[in-house]
Amino acid sequence: MSSEKPKIKRRFHSANVAIIGLGRFGTALANELVASGHQVLGIDTDEKIVQNLAPVLTHVVTADTTDEETLRELGLTDMDSAVVAIGADLESSILTASLLLQLGVKQVWAKANSASHGRILTQIGVHHVIFPEYEMGRRVAHQVSGESLDYVHIDEDFVMVKTMVPEIFQGKPLSEAKIRATFGVTVVAVNHQEQGYKPAFPETVLYEGDTIVIAGPKGPLDDFCQLD
Repeated sequence: MSSEKPKIKRRFHSANVAIIGLGRFGTALANELVASGHQVLGIDTDEKIVQNLAPVLTHVVTADTTDEETLRELGLTDMDSAVVAIGADLESSILTASLLLQLGVKQVWAKANSASHGRILTQIGVHHVIFPEYEMGRRVAHQVSGESLDYVHIDEDFVMVKTMVPEIFQGKPLSEAKIRATFGVTVVAVNHQEQGYKPAFPETVLYEGDTIVIAGPKGPLDDFCQLD
């Protein structure tokens, strides 16, 4: 029997992504993509911002993205994805997103600053509309209230939360705690004594001071986070 490990086919490849609008959101997104090994073309109308990011991003240019010919010259039609991260200028945001769709960019993402802005982006056919301030507000609200250490929506009604182990489960293995059967949520990972997160198994014992990652529907998970 061969002891060689099976070859793993990677699901993701290095993507070519255009980030249009290099404010705080666009810059953070671009930096993270580059750090993850992707090729990023950053575009902004502010020459100073472009110069500052030139050493960091794969390519960066000063350009007006409301001009269709400019987008063609920049090679936007060859990009895997384009993100319209333009801030307060709604007209530029909407026109840029519309032109990207007309050019046939495979995946167009766009930042929305309001519900009405988001509706317009959706109506013109943007594939993914992002509400970063709204999503961060929801996330931080659960931290401020003390319900959790972190709170991430996977879907509208499915959430992952990082929280401390409630006292009633301390000293018990998961098989005895019966958290899934009782509360309808699943403990995914446990961090014991700040030694790093490890997958949770039925025999995993929960101790005082442990941090756990749990997942499940929003209602039951919110109830679980209220436990002492």
